[in-house]
Amino acid sequence: MKKHILLLLIWALTLPVFAQNDDPVRVDFPDAQMTDSLPPVPWPQSMRLQLDTLLMNHRAMLSTSDLGLLVWDLTADSALYAMNPRHILRPASNMKLLTAITALDKLGGSYKYRTSLYYKGSIVDGTLTGDVYCVGGFDPRFNTDDLHAFVEKLQSLGVDTICGRLVADKSMKDIDTLGWGWCWDDENPVLSPLLMAGKDNFLERFSISLRAAGMTLITEQAEEKLPAGATLVCSRFHTMDQILGRMMKESDNLYAESMFYQLAATQGARPATAKNARTVISKFIDNKLGLTSSDYIFADGSGLSLYNYLSPELEVRLLRYAWRNTNIIAHLMPSLPIAGHDGTLSKRMKGTAADNNVKAKTGTVKGVITLAGYCTAPNGHMLCFAIMNQGVLTASRARDFQDKLCVILCGTE
Repeated sequence: MKKHILLLLIWALTLPVFAQNDDPVRVDFPDAQMTDSLPPVPWPQSMRLQLDTLLMNHRAMLSTSDLGLLVWDLTADSALYAMNPRHILRPASNMKLLTAITALDKLGGSYKYRTSLYYKGSIVDGTLTGDVYCVGGFDPRFNTDDLHAFVEKLQSLGVDTICGRLVADKSMKDIDTLGWGWCWDDENPVLSPLLMAGKDNFLERFSISLRAAGMTLITEQAEEKLPAGATLVCSRFHTMDQILGRMMKESDNLYAESMFYQLAATQGARPATAKNARTVISKFIDNKLGLTSSDYIFADGSGLSLYNYLSPELEVRLLRYAWRNTNIIAHLMPSLPIAGHDGTLSKRMKGTAADNNVKAKTGTVKGVITLAGYCTAPNGHMLCFAIMNQGVLTASRARDFQDKLCVILCGTE
């Protein structure tokens, strides 16, 4: 028994240490522990021992790659485990967490994405003489049903002929169609504020729909800003929750970039730019999270860019902030993939303690595998965590490590 007590004391001295102001400090790779000789210990000590063992079992992978890790007990509001929590690392699609939480804080859960139809001219005997304007608000969900609604609304005004121009107003954002640091050979979304089913062919599709409805078009296509005095025909909306659902569950990059530019537009600049969005995110981090935004790099809203750099500490601060704000967490939590059930976690952690427990955002680019989100510990405490693996060329190895880590967090007492 004396030997067990001595070993337990030695183990306790090696536990991660955290600052009094809740700021985690760096914890180096744990030395080998004589865990087999230790007596049973309660949670969370047992959890920490299991995480130590997990790190040792993956030391071959971790000896040639980087790991940033932070686990936070939201119920007790204290750090549980950390390794390199302040290391600046690439987030991949974990960047979507920063975009989503900033947007929910700045725009609110009731925010709507709008695409509007106007005309400037007159309608006489079924002929609209003048121009029809399609004004984009960067709604990635605008689809065939919405386009048909535009056509039907024109028909309800008695229009059967359009003699003028079909005009695209893309003034909501700048003309950049790709993000900063995107790889040219990726399947990159097109950053246009006027989209039809995610593609930059709005006027072409609109013309086809008008003709299919029996309208006569004596028109040409143009692109310019909506003039003053134009008459609103109708607007189509999609909600923040509709955008969040696909953006987070399926890790849709177009949806994330759309949200990024909604943030940019709140700066009041026209056209809105990525720089405007970065300013909003920086202010959020400086003013709401208590961190220094200049310590990080925010290149885009989706995580496609290789120039994004965050830290596990920042991601955990984000998750902690969201958890403490009911207006944010009520929209964020339903959007996150659920382990073993849906989204990008549908095939992971099935049949384990983490199944239907872990709700987290994944991230993947070559050599980078990340996972950050929430789970419930066996003692009923809510936890949040950020795991950032870098330099792992075999993605399955990092995912296996992350899944096992999550199972430990959710395991029995």
